[in-house]
Amino acid sequence: MSEVANMSAAVNWLGASVVPLLLVAARLGGLALFAPVLGSPVIAARVKIFLFLGLAAASLPVLGSSGVLAGTSELSLWQLLAAMAIEVAVGALIGFIALMPMFAMQTGGLIMAQQMGLGFARFYNPAVGDEADVLENMFFLLALVTFIGLGGIDWTVLAVLNSYHYVQVGALQLDASIPHLLSGLIMASIEVGMRVAAPLLALVFLETIAMGFIAKTVPQLNILSLGFPLRIMVGLGTIIAGVTVLGGVLVQYVDQVLVVMMDWYLHEGVADG
Repeated sequence: MSEVANMSAAVNWLGASVVPLLLVAARLGGLALFAPVLGSPVIAARVKIFLFLGLAAASLPVLGSSGVLAGTSELSLWQLLAAMAIEVAVGALIGFIALMPMFAMQTGGLIMAQQMGLGFARFYNPAVGDEADVLENMFFLLALVTFIGLGGIDWTVLAVLNSYHYVQVGALQLDASIPHLLSGLIMASIEVGMRVAAPLLALVFLETIAMGFIAKTVPQLNILSLGFPLRIMVGLGTIIAGVTVLGGVLVQYVDQVLVVMMDWYLHEGVADG
């Protein structure tokens, strides 16, 4: 009888300790899909697993004392698997929101590179797991450094832990507010990217008109050999001259995204602009 009692106590202890730990680790592990730095393919999968398990173990006492994990130890195996899938989706959604500043700056860099003629020189960027041109990669790294400098990684983890106050374990409601939020964030990111690239687009447009007049006035001039270097010089000069304004726009947008990320379930969409 004592052995049966000991086994029953051990099973109860595992259910009370391991199941909440797995659920918290699953929600934190959703950040590995999209979140900046935490979701980077450069970091090995084993490192991510141990990292999220460590974060879950560190936050478990606080979450357990708040009562948000009450009743999770009584879940059956299938209920546990379904709850973990929902938890991963919650973490992935928060990570996707955190990725928006990098997406916005990548969009601006891509537009600039295409207009400057640098879009043809693309190379593999291991940080995003895809090809990117030099300006796109530079603006991505600029946004990433700004995000890290403003404490974005800490706020991302805190946003996941804070989400337990308004999204219970395994109780994410997939209504129209979430697609509205995501579409609003994507549109806002595209708008920020266009705002970043707008000065260069205007100057390249003027440069194209000027080169057209020169080509008509001096037909002997090889406009192609002159136009491309001049366009690159004009573009680089515009970027250097506007780097201060660019940094201000980026910091402002990162702050807005961090605010939305902390209480995303209360937002039906990101504010325009």
